[in-house]
Amino acid sequence: MWLIMAVLSAFFAGLTSILAKCGIKKTDSDVATAVRTVVVLLFSWLMVFLVDSYGQISSVEPKSFFFLVLSGLSTGASWLCYFKALSMGDVNKVVPIDKSSTILSVLLAIICFKETEHLLVKLCCTAVLAIGIFLMVEKKQTEKKDVTRKWMFYAVLSALFAALTSIFAKVGIVGVESNLGTALRTGVVLLMAWAIVFMKGKHKQIREIDRKELFYISLSGLATGASWLCYYYAIQNGIVSVVVPIDKMSILVTVLFSFLVFHEKLSKKALAGLCLMAVATLVMAVFG
Repeated sequence: MWLIMAVLSAFFAGLTSILAKCGIKKTDSDVATAVRTVVVLLFSWLMVFLVDSYGQISSVEPKSFFFLVLSGLSTGASWLCYFKALSMGDVNKVVPIDKSSTILSVLLAIICFKETEHLLVKLCCTAVLAIGIFLMVEKKQTEKKDVTRKWMFYAVLSALFAALTSIFAKVGIVGVESNLGTALRTGVVLLMAWAIVFMKGKHKQIREIDRKELFYISLSGLATGASWLCYYYAIQNGIVSVVVPIDKMSILVTVLFSFLVFHEKLSKKALAGLCLMAVATLVMAVFG
């Protein structure tokens, strides 16, 4: 079941990137992140009440709550950097760098959670993932070199915070119903996202959001909520060093829809990189 949930997480995460890109053509990325977090929070708590786990809030241990908060903070930081990068660069350029968090997540999981079964296979597959990511990250042909560097900087930060998110979440979700854990950490992300908006004085832009973009931002929030619920179920019940690579293969969905929606094509080099990533992830899933 946790493998199935990991695959569903990847599917919904792939949709998230495309829907988010559609929603930040005119809308500021920080504002879009804050608005979509509201949707994710509502969706998360709806699931909590549907599975009747809201009564367990008082029994959440301080350690679990602390790491869920850390997970929420790192998620918020990752989001802010990720959607800033998306607003500056092509989806096919930003997403591969963001997915490089897989490498760090796998290594941290091996060290922190002693997931050493089939260690050689995992390390070899991680190396192949790194090669695949390197092949997919292409230089954007533009005269504005400083812009290119900026989106890459934010994408790298996004990957770093995303890796920390998985580790903190694995510790925090112990003994906590996965839907409830998702809802609690989403509240932290919400506070962080809106704090950034108000600190930068961007709250006035909320009324100016284009209705069409608001629609896509909301859909992105629903896709994110669905992805998170599946992901944290998989993280809680499965092997982190296997779940994370599967989740990051949302890039397959993203690349497909970026071609259909934005007509962003992959070069032969990037396509080879994508194939390497897919093969490495499949092997890790089989031997995990």
